[in-house]
Amino acid sequence: MRKFNTWVEHLSLSQQLFSLIFVFITFFCCFFFIYLNGNINEVIKSQAYSSLEREQETFRGLIENSDTTWQKLLLNGSLESTFQHFMITDANTSNPQLQIVANNAQQANEVISTDLLKHIEKSINQMDGADAKAFEYHGDNTTTYYRIMAITDDKWLLTLNDNKYQELLKDSLLSSVVNITVVVVGVFFVILMIWMAALIHPLNQIRNYIDKVKNGEDAQLKINRQDEIGALARALVDMRQELQRQEKTKEEMIHNISHDLKTPIATIKSYGESIKDGIYPYETLEKSVDVIINNADRLEKKVHSLLYLNRVEYLVSQDIEGALTDMNVVIDNVILSIKAIRDDVIIETDLQPEVFFTGLEESWRVAIENILENALRYAKSKIKIVLREDEVAISNDGPSMSEERIAALFKPFEKGQDGQFGLGLSIVAKVVHANGYTVSGENTSDGVIFRMSKVERKEKKETKRRAKDNKTA
Repeated sequence: MRKFNTWVEHLSLSQQLFSLIFVFITFFCCFFFIYLNGNINEVIKSQAYSSLEREQETFRGLIENSDTTWQKLLLNGSLESTFQHFMITDANTSNPQLQIVANNAQQANEVISTDLLKHIEKSINQMDGADAKAFEYHGDNTTTYYRIMAITDDKWLLTLNDNKYQELLKDSLLSSVVNITVVVVGVFFVILMIWMAALIHPLNQIRNYIDKVKNGEDAQLKINRQDEIGALARALVDMRQELQRQEKTKEEMIHNISHDLKTPIATIKSYGESIKDGIYPYETLEKSVDVIINNADRLEKKVHSLLYLNRVEYLVSQDIEGALTDMNVVIDNVILSIKAIRDDVIIETDLQPEVFFTGLEESWRVAIENILENALRYAKSKIKIVLREDEVAISNDGPSMSEERIAALFKPFEKGQDGQFGLGLSIVAKVVHANGYTVSGENTSDGVIFRMSKVERKEKKETKRRAKDNKTA
């Protein structure tokens, strides 16, 4: 089975189409010659018996008259010439006599052979008192269908049809079936070809589009389809646009990184050269060295943030299945480490006990720390932390954010008014998303709030909201 699947995978769509047609034709031939041919023979047999019965029912009305009357009608050709009619008498004797009462009497010896006559005699003995019964006789190359109707105790009406009628009926049925099948197969083939062309053309467009994009050429893809191929084409276009956006972001990131690193490096270099020449750029040696140390600290934080930004995905990609973090412990430790930054800001907490988030403690510590540092930078007098199941909210009473700022809040190198590097909130977004949570920021009536929530929880809230709306309606 695996070899067959491999073989199919290496076929083009056109080759798969012709293979499918070949299998269909092969199946049809087997079906026709094995199954259908046998059924046609059964239909012919049933049709022959029905025709014999109708023919003898006609005779039934004629027999009610005198022999002379219906003999004359037969001689005038009032019945179908494909049927032969005979009157059998004394059939129980060893040598039954045939009395021909139908037209074509001169062909009696040719139609009824000795073997057929013996078969008829046995058939009469097998009627078991029945008024009429149909039989079949297989000769050398022909099959004869006949029907015997009892007239009196010693007289029977024999009606049979010749081989030409059977062959004509069979040829007619076979011809009809073959013609219908050829038409159906032809229509099916044309439909398949049109359908295949409708598939191959957009796929070739997609392939050419991918080749142009790969070679860096300007490419457009317009496929107006609503099926899976259309969805694939739109996904490719969206992917290219996203890649272009990411490439642009990457270029801006490199530019911003080089700019942010260049300033402290230039300061350190110039101050170091001045001190080496015995010149103190900032009044005294001690103050000048402090400037160098401050810029080195600034550079260290910048490099640390960059390294952690690239390290987040590695951390969450490790084998952390089942890893849980006690958020009460994380929040308490972060508050303890940063509350001395601004003594004038009060940090209030409303923490639900025993709340665990999915992920490593280190990543959540960095996320909470970056949001709190951002809140301390803008808060006027108060910060509040609320922890609930699958959600933590950190609000401050600082100034509201502009719509442009909210839209670019978690993008790398997007600095606020008093921001430093523009990496803190982008690190938060990476940590949160990698652990299966979402983060958002919004303005409130008295400041700004950041929420980190489990994705499943938002879906549950939406489901509950819709259920409530439906119930209200």
